[in-house]
Amino acid sequence: MTDTPTVLRDLHAACAELGTILFTVSVLDPAAGVSRRAYTSHPVEYPAQGTKPMEHDAWFAHCVAGRRTFVANTPEGFRAHFFDHALIESMGLGSAVNIPLSATPDAPVTATVNLLAGPGHFTPPILAAYHALVEAHREALLAALPRLV
Repeated sequence: MTDTPTVLRDLHAACAELGTILFTVSVLDPAAGVSRRAYTSHPVEYPAQGTKPMEHDAWFAHCVAGRRTFVANTPEGFRAHFFDHALIESMGLGSAVNIPLSATPDAPVTATVNLLAGPGHFTPPILAAYHALVEAHREALLAALPRLV
């Protein structure tokens, strides 16, 4: 990933230090009805530029339309929302967080930072640390992402 912006490598490293195992950043493409992976820590299982269907379901209402972080600390918490849950679980991952990114609090969500780890990982203090990291990198992320998709 020689063309990967420093902000993505830095955020990935900081999240890994907090215990993230799978780290991806996805850019939403409402016109195509998909989210496109702009960055991945696991290019074999989740290649960059890979897509996922963008369904207007409960996850979308919560994370994208509602601009709120999605947190599932068990596989049961994410199975209904992630069509690829079997792959996630086969990697030993049992918790997931999707942090929405937008230019301002009122602007549409244009991307998500996706963090996966072992079951029960995303406690309130750890989640606060992840939010602080994403917020500290928000402007640089939003500037870098359009060049990657």
